[in-house]
Amino acid sequence: MDFLSLIFSPQSVAWSVFAVTLVAGAGLAFGNIKVFGIKLGIAGVMFSGIAFAYFGVSINPAMLALLRDFGLILFVYSIGTEVGPGFFAAFRSDGLRLNLMTVFIMLFGVGLTLLISRLAGVPMPLAVGMYAGAATNTPALAAAQQALAADPAAAASAAVGCALAYPGGILGVILVILLLKFIFRKELSSELAMAHSALPGFINASVAVENKNLYGLKIKDIPALDELGVTVSRVYHDGRLSIAHDDTVLRAGDAVLAVGLAENVRKFTLVVGSISATDLKKLPSRIVQARVVVTHKDVIGRRLDDLGIEKRYDVAATRVSRSGMEFLVPDGYTLQLADNLVVVGDEDSVAEVSRLLGNSPKDLNHPRLIPVFVSIGLGLLLGSLPLRLSGLSAPIRLGLAGGPLIVAILLSRAQTIGPLNWYMPPAANLMLRELGIVLFLSCVGLESGGRFVETVIHGNGFALMALSALITVLPALAAAYMFKRRYGFNFMALCGALTGSTTNPPALAFSDSIARSSMHTMAYATVYPLAMILRIISAQLLVLFFMK
Repeated sequence: MDFLSLIFSPQSVAWSVFAVTLVAGAGLAFGNIKVFGIKLGIAGVMFSGIAFAYFGVSINPAMLALLRDFGLILFVYSIGTEVGPGFFAAFRSDGLRLNLMTVFIMLFGVGLTLLISRLAGVPMPLAVGMYAGAATNTPALAAAQQALAADPAAAASAAVGCALAYPGGILGVILVILLLKFIFRKELSSELAMAHSALPGFINASVAVENKNLYGLKIKDIPALDELGVTVSRVYHDGRLSIAHDDTVLRAGDAVLAVGLAENVRKFTLVVGSISATDLKKLPSRIVQARVVVTHKDVIGRRLDDLGIEKRYDVAATRVSRSGMEFLVPDGYTLQLADNLVVVGDEDSVAEVSRLLGNSPKDLNHPRLIPVFVSIGLGLLLGSLPLRLSGLSAPIRLGLAGGPLIVAILLSRAQTIGPLNWYMPPAANLMLRELGIVLFLSCVGLESGGRFVETVIHGNGFALMALSALITVLPALAAAYMFKRRYGFNFMALCGALTGSTTNPPALAFSDSIARSSMHTMAYATVYPLAMILRIISAQLLVLFFMK
């Protein structure tokens, strides 16, 4: 590419950006090539950078560091913003057990990394890179490189280790899933059928009130109504259909429209009576159901009860979608920007509620940039704070990876603070995330290219790949076997937890081919945030505690 020197100055900003765009474009194209149904995905950008570096492409070191770190910041910020709203809910019920499995996999991987470093004589910078690559977790690599910032050669060595381990990290989890299919083959058919039936989505059912113990009771006093996870939206009494409220009294001959997940509605039906011969949704009336998006700034952060939607408008809010998750509207629900409410009521009343809440989806298409800069700035401050631990000669820092990630999780969980709102349109979030990781991996590849090829061709690259595969396979296989035997996880949920704990999207895509289900994607989303944070912190601790 010597002819390009006639156009660009080798140290210019223009050349640096041009080179990175070449690497990124070629890498994205390479990552989309399928081999046996599997593709590298975004990791193709790192290998593209390695190839370009091997053939002599280099950029100004200062520009490389700037683009790499800026890309990392954008990536972790967008990840935190995406997972923040549902992060703490991931530690409830089965989510807690899935996250415990994630912790086990991470600790086992750390132990194996230390063992390999000591017994095989692998330098810690290279070993921690292998640890990051074995988990297909480039933010962990970035955190390790931050801890190694004083030694550029060691930081480059970590990138080499990550590149060596990355393909095995992808294939290793897929191999574990195939082994688990064989080990648990006897239970597999019934579990896959259960996973298929667990596809997400609420149903409604018209239920005849036949339990005499409920006559004269208010809807809110139906035994275990909250535990059943069902809401009642309509009541049919004496030939008249009306909106159901908490204080609506049940009488003999009534029928109600119950909304909830299929299993929960079935249990509710057993308590109340039986499926009614009259489908309440098909009865002629002015009652309609509509989805309303919360966009009016005056209602954001306010409780539905305070707005008086039920009493003033005779409208019931039955369920809501937020950050890709749909759930029933609980008592005392607080509205947030972009909430997608399902409301039921008279046509005119629903129209009034729509105006009250805003219902202007186009208002959500404009990303709010002030919260982005505020949270990134606060994240950099948090990441730079020195945390002194006994036994360490130097303080630990969350760095560019950990600080913005944690701040983004917390602020997006709160969502609204004063005039600032941390909602980000999904398309904008995806764009930031992809742009950030592409910039980061392009620079990592350019930074480590020559050393990587040298290690593979003239060094012990293949032995290091094999050792890295052990860091992927052994913890995942041991954890999956133990936790399935102990807690009886559904096979698809197990696949999702494994791919999430190793932050492995290609392996998640492979799970899609096993069964059409929501279980593995839900489990992936449940463990992914904690896995990301733990990988970032553990990579730094490996450097700070065990670097000679």
